[in-house]
Amino acid sequence: MAQASADTAAPSEFDRDTAVIRRAPGVYDTHLSAGWTIFNAVNGGYLLALMGRALGDALPHPDPLTVTAHYLTASVPGPAVIRTERVRAGRTLSTGTASLVQRAEDGTETERLRVLATYGDLSALPDDVRTTAKPPALPPYEHCLGSDSAPGDAPALSGSTAIAGRLDLRLDPATVGWAVGAPSGRGEMRGWFGLADGRDPDPLSLLLTVDALPPTAFEMGLTGWVPTVELTVHIRHRPAPGPLRVAITTRNLAGGFLEEDAEVWDSADRLVAQSRQLARTVAGEGG
Repeated sequence: MAQASADTAAPSEFDRDTAVIRRAPGVYDTHLSAGWTIFNAVNGGYLLALMGRALGDALPHPDPLTVTAHYLTASVPGPAVIRTERVRAGRTLSTGTASLVQRAEDGTETERLRVLATYGDLSALPDDVRTTAKPPALPPYEHCLGSDSAPGDAPALSGSTAIAGRLDLRLDPATVGWAVGAPSGRGEMRGWFGLADGRDPDPLSLLLTVDALPPTAFEMGLTGWVPTVELTVHIRHRPAPGPLRVAITTRNLAGGFLEEDAEVWDSADRLVAQSRQLARTVAGEGG
């Protein structure tokens, strides 16, 4: 399938909902779509992709290589402004910052998140690969479980959120014990990932992918909201067309905080993205 882009006449839902309009140099207007919410808050991966879109326009290089975001307050659907600043632009890399703010009815601005990112050109990277990393061992797509697979009165496997309708997500049955009240306790989440409208992955959509699966906290026996405090993503390759495989693990939950380490593999068996985030467990919030 040919990849849709923000420049086509009929953009995909992802491209439409991550569109930004340049108001002035480095300043962009945008609208946070209610279609990408989790427990009424806008998903952090979607926000990161939107920030990546603005930085991709503000910086001279095309692709995000490393992006770090600190989430300051929960974002809500509605208008927002992204302010970017070019920190440095070299021959092969450029670095910039971005801040997303939303304005209340009384005119007060609240900063939602702040990003520091370095961009480059993924197509210019050398082809050599030396790695001990291996793709996750997943059952075939048709043997994994989608958002319509939860039995009885169990919660939807996507977490009962609006974002579920935008994703083609099929989870490894070994990581969905939480949906039937029998979490494994292993802190693992794995699955096949794509966008529901069939848009092929690209470096920008990978920023969404790393934060789109249900939290590993569910499989550790916790429920409720798991808001991201900080998220760092490394984009390693431009992904091949087709579904992605995502594996997320948590090794340590302490003091109400946990880390999530994610790997994203493309249809050509290449590790295309890695991430680590620090998240907070908020028991009893979010329904």
